[in-house]
Amino acid sequence: MKDPAKAKEARGMLRLLDFMPLIFAFGFLVPVIAQGVESLGWVRPLGTAPLVIALLVGGGWGLVAQIRGRWI
Repeated sequence: MKDPAKAKEARGMLRLLDFMPLIFAFGFLVPVIAQGVESLGWVRPLGTAPLVIALLVGGGWGLVAQIRGRWI
């Protein structure tokens, strides 16, 4: 006999895996890009924070990966 709570938990975990490209982008790429922009001393347009640029680049890349199903 299967436990319905465990089946629901398993479906929730599988649903979470569907969003792994976005989770990876916001959890790993965005901080790395922000630190790279800051440490390289790039001149940022309109004096925006490095995090804003990183969110646009890393988040955009993660969104494209989510939609297309691949990173490249």
